[in-house]
Amino acid sequence: MLRSVTRLALLTTTITAGVSVTALTQGFSASHRHPAIEYATRARTDRVAQLHAKLRAGDTTLAFDGDQGFLRALLDALDIPVESQTLVFSGTSLQSDFIGPDNPRAIYFTDDVAVAWIRGAPAIELAAHDPTQGVMFYVLRQRARGPRGFERPRACVECHVSDVTLGVPGLAVGSVVIDADGIPYSSRPVDQRTPIESRWGGWYVTGRTGTGPHVGNTIAADPDEPVLRIDETNLNLHSVEDRFDTTGYLAPYSDVAALMVLEHQTHMTNLLTRTAWEFRVATHERRLTRGIFAAPRALADPVLTTAVRTLVDYMLFVDEAPLTDAIVGTAGFEAVFAQRGPFDRLGRSLREIDLNRRLFHYPCSYMIYTAAFTALPADARSAIYRRLWQVLSAADPDPKYARLSHDDRRHVVDILRDTKPDLPDYFGKVLR
Repeated sequence: MLRSVTRLALLTTTITAGVSVTALTQGFSASHRHPAIEYATRARTDRVAQLHAKLRAGDTTLAFDGDQGFLRALLDALDIPVESQTLVFSGTSLQSDFIGPDNPRAIYFTDDVAVAWIRGAPAIELAAHDPTQGVMFYVLRQRARGPRGFERPRACVECHVSDVTLGVPGLAVGSVVIDADGIPYSSRPVDQRTPIESRWGGWYVTGRTGTGPHVGNTIAADPDEPVLRIDETNLNLHSVEDRFDTTGYLAPYSDVAALMVLEHQTHMTNLLTRTAWEFRVATHERRLTRGIFAAPRALADPVLTTAVRTLVDYMLFVDEAPLTDAIVGTAGFEAVFAQRGPFDRLGRSLREIDLNRRLFHYPCSYMIYTAAFTALPADARSAIYRRLWQVLSAADPDPKYARLSHDDRRHVVDILRDTKPDLPDYFGKVLR
């Protein structure tokens, strides 16, 4: 059985020194062992679990390649685009001994599954967002012969439940101070709210970021003063081919657009899980009465109120850090990501990446289309939709929502009307 690295996450890093826990979003109020949750024992329906069942039954196979093992077949089976490749070289993984600046870990992802491959490592690591049970963790042994199927390392939950993941088994992206061997000194959690200049420590970053500084492609050169210093030679890289031997990697890119979408998605995944679980616990403990969410003011439970408001604010990018300059990826990720839709009658989509002013052209998360959102308890979905309408209709006068222009609100509502069949009727009202 592969061992986890203590306090470090599978796909990225968790929090270490220098970050105040009080600054983080409130975490899950119960335990993942709560009778309403039973994370470790309830049936799973995530896409990796489905693929596992097919492999075990002999209904499908994965082709083994001498260079990448099962990687290409796995990406095809899970419909994950190669263009989503990002490269992280901090030693924070199940297989940290294999990772460093000369051998980064490649992460590929789609809305609900992430795959991490390390050249020469004995296993591929996966994380899949189960619609009801949250993020599940797996490994696939890189053996040409042997049993077909995935293992679930039990120790993963020990590493993947933290303040950064909101107290649920989840994911996190970190910006890491590392040395030339890939050994981390410190880390800070990163999502769409993090200033660009503080992002991407421990990651390779390819693409044009303009004049805006960041700490990607950088190591701490002085062991007596382990800090990352901004260096212009580490900015605006077209590819990573001059940084290490890329033999065996599927692409010479660690796309900045893909990385920024991954940062948004990991925290959004945790918020969806935490919100769903809070409502399930409240129902189990009879703190919910069916139908109490008929109006926004009826959301009286402070735990549920916090969960819903925090999720909606993040969905609408209310606290998104401003871009320091226009950003353009180099791997074609923007086009591949946008093609997945869905599209409204005018051809608009919440997946349209902007990166001139902000991450997305229309400020509402595409994660509203995921199976995890659809599987939210009915009361949770009702409360989220009510809160979304309250913000998008400008019924909440809080100044922080002023960054959502009238056009932003109108476009988002129009797109949702055409692309979300379960959208409540009140979204048909005229915006103020």
